[in-house]
Amino acid sequence: MVTESNITASKRSALLISRGAALLSAAAAAGALLTGCGTDTDGAAAKTGAAEAARIAAASPSRSVNVPRLSEDQAERKVFIPKAKTDYEKALQAAVGAVPKSEPVSIKLKGRVDRPRWKAEVATADGAAHTVRVDAVSGKAGKARAETDQDSDDKRDLADWLKKATVTAQQAAQTATDKTKGTVTAVELEDSDGGTPIWSVDVVTTDDWNKTTFDIDATNRKIIREHVDRD
Repeated sequence: MVTESNITASKRSALLISRGAALLSAAAAAGALLTGCGTDTDGAAAKTGAAEAARIAAASPSRSVNVPRLSEDQAERKVFIPKAKTDYEKALQAAVGAVPKSEPVSIKLKGRVDRPRWKAEVATADGAAHTVRVDAVSGKAGKARAETDQDSDDKRDLADWLKKATVTAQQAAQTATDKTKGTVTAVELEDSDGGTPIWSVDVVTTDDWNKTTFDIDATNRKIIREHVDRD
């Protein structure tokens, strides 16, 4: 049986449902409005930020990437080696000229940055060794000094090396620089384990200031060993 109270309750329920739907519609409309406003604002901000970043990037100087740093030895070579205006070959000729009838045994670039010099060792056919210092700037040789710590065995061994070494110091250096272009900073006649003399040649490359050491057979100019010092 339908009573008046039931009809009243139904009307109240319908009214509440109608009001709730209206509130939901209003909330949805407000949300859409806010979303639309947020999109415009964020888009404008993004465009402004991108334009500012481009302006800063254009104004900033370009920077090189992965620039290698020189080690202490490399930095020293970079400063020291260009100071030597006389190369090893001219210095060696000056040293040999200081001791009559002598042959090269070794030569090394030494000294200070403000006073580079070549320290050369030459020997006569009997194995008697002399030290000669050559100014690496002027190319002038100093007075030859006889080695006082050589005994008869030392002289005999050195004389034997010189006799077996059919390859000259200059030829050995040429072999090394044909393999690696650079500046020769040392050439030295040494004995090998097999008894065959070898020339040890140091070559410094001026693009990275590494030092490459070549061991070259003093009888046939073959490269026995090659070592790159990157320190």
